[in-house]
Amino acid sequence: MAEHEPTSEQLAQIAAENEEDEHSVNYKAPAPKSINEIQAMDQDDESLRKYKEALLGSLPSTVGESDPSVPNVVVTKLTLVCAEAPGPLELNLRGDLEKFKKETFYLKEGVEYRIKISFKVHGEIVSGLKYQQQTCRKGVKLDKSNYMVGSYGPRAEEYEFLTPRLKKPQGACWPGAVTR
Repeated sequence: MAEHEPTSEQLAQIAAENEEDEHSVNYKAPAPKSINEIQAMDQDDESLRKYKEALLGSLPSTVGESDPSVPNVVVTKLTLVCAEAPGPLELNLRGDLEKFKKETFYLKEGVEYRIKISFKVHGEIVSGLKYQQQTCRKGVKLDKSNYMVGSYGPRAEEYEFLTPRLKKPQGACWPGAVTR
């Protein structure tokens, strides 16, 4: 049986079903504090001081004085990990991003994959970092997934986050990906 293209009405219905109310969460984050403020608090409590040192590690003295022109979180690399691929597809985000728009890769429908995100944290602690992925077809959002990455403190080395197993939906195509 030949596959048929969904109509624009069907795509609109799928998009409406996948819309979610972003104002439904009533969580209010606490007021942000700099790393210097956190380290200065409770200096007389030895166990709490050691606990903070274990969480934050040994931070350079210039951590709280970060350059405002540098974003607090910088994603340096995205890697598509797929068992059916000959190797991981790595996108170095520090280089020329225009060349990635011209490259294509093939990802079969229904294939399971994972995305490894490499990132650096500068300046201050990042609390509640999320990864959001949207799948669209012909400009219509078919799927939207949110993943909690976690909370991270600044350090010289990169962090890595590996998403849970994902499955390429049928009828959806990403920029650069050709569906077969």
